[in-house]
Amino acid sequence: MFFNSFEYLFFLPLVFLLFYVTPGRFRWSLLLWASLLFYSALGSWYLLLVLSAVAILTYAAGRLLGLASTETHKRLILWAGILGNVAILVAMKYLTFLADSAQFVVGLFSGQYEAPHLALLVSIGVSYYVFQAISYLNDIYLEIEQPEDHFGYFFLYLAFFPKLMQGPIERAGDLLPQLKKPYHFDYDNMRFGALLFATGLFKKVVIADRLGIYVNAVYGDLASFSGLPLLAATYVYAFQIYFDFSAYTDMALGAARLFNIRLTDNFNSPYLATSIADFWRRWHITFSRWILDYIFKPLQMRWRNAGSVGIAAALLVTFLVSGLWHGAGWGFIIWGLLHGLFMGCSVFYKPYQKKLHGRLGLVKTTRLKVWQVFVTFNLVCFAWIFFRADTMADALYVVQHLFVFSGNQNLLFSGFREYELAIVLIGTASYYACRYIYTRRVDLFESKVWLRWGIYYYICLIAVLFCVKRASGFIYFGF
Repeated sequence: MFFNSFEYLFFLPLVFLLFYVTPGRFRWSLLLWASLLFYSALGSWYLLLVLSAVAILTYAAGRLLGLASTETHKRLILWAGILGNVAILVAMKYLTFLADSAQFVVGLFSGQYEAPHLALLVSIGVSYYVFQAISYLNDIYLEIEQPEDHFGYFFLYLAFFPKLMQGPIERAGDLLPQLKKPYHFDYDNMRFGALLFATGLFKKVVIADRLGIYVNAVYGDLASFSGLPLLAATYVYAFQIYFDFSAYTDMALGAARLFNIRLTDNFNSPYLATSIADFWRRWHITFSRWILDYIFKPLQMRWRNAGSVGIAAALLVTFLVSGLWHGAGWGFIIWGLLHGLFMGCSVFYKPYQKKLHGRLGLVKTTRLKVWQVFVTFNLVCFAWIFFRADTMADALYVVQHLFVFSGNQNLLFSGFREYELAIVLIGTASYYACRYIYTRRVDLFESKVWLRWGIYYYICLIAVLFCVKRASGFIYFGF
């Protein structure tokens, strides 16, 4: 049951109605059971077992951290909780990758090792709630938060269905108090939540899925393309993954708002970033904060005596972990290392940056900002090649043939008919026009009933007319 399925469009209003009529002291249990039902609808029975194991392990470790009397005991409990969660994550996502990598490495020397056959496991959502569990234990250890006594509320904190499968990765201090707060019907929250959910659904079925048609046509048959089609597909994928992931975030935030829960927004115009560091402040914000707080900062402190080299090394390791978190594959590892390399190089370039800009007369100019956005966007798109390609061989083929303009360049829009391009343009223009009216003309939007309801009906009409009939899952569900 995905957010863009008819089942979910029936499930969400039903849960809200039941939540509304349920007495206050039972509402948390209704949300928890709804979350477990939602997760079980994926059809893999062991997913609930894994979620329960993470919840029990983390809850117990958190309680023990609160009772520990010495620093040594606290450290042992913290690391036991972290390693237990990491072991669950590795078992769910990386065993096959590790076995295949071991077979390759051993095969280089002896050629006699054959990795055992391991069934691929569905691991939707595991990365998100494991990272959330680790942040909970760290915050207790650092005495930022107190251990949660009520197991039901803690389980709901991990399993809350709007953010269960694809984030945001919420901190306990942000989400737990909201789950405990008495519910009072708020019309503005309900209206805002419904509108945000609808715009997210619009971005997914009208824009992201339509862009995916072209990307899949090219990346699914790379040998037939070179030059312009590969360039176009790579840039199109950058927008496909943005609209796809931000659509999920909008739908998650909108669904949560129906219950007066405010989740953290995950995006802030990432393709307007002026540097790779700025990009990560705008893209997948809760994940960026997680790796900053729990990986980069500890490494930076440990290697602080190494100066700029230590900072660059900490960035490289941090983004290596980022790549591994996204998936068990060399493409994700290279993608993460590229971002780490970009940011590591910026550490050494930064002392000379202002001097260079000053000599060129570019300080605080529009030309400089446009150039920085252009360079950053292209670096991000280059890294997306390794993220999107099915294999490393495919990724290397794309890199080698991006600027090979021989052959039939008329294949530029192969698999993407002219009317589909028109739909994407209409859909994107409609989305940003409605967003502009809603965010920049608030008084007009609130005062003119005809304008407000006209936008609502327009969004619904475009979504019904132009949606991709065959629903597809969200890209980040695989991570």
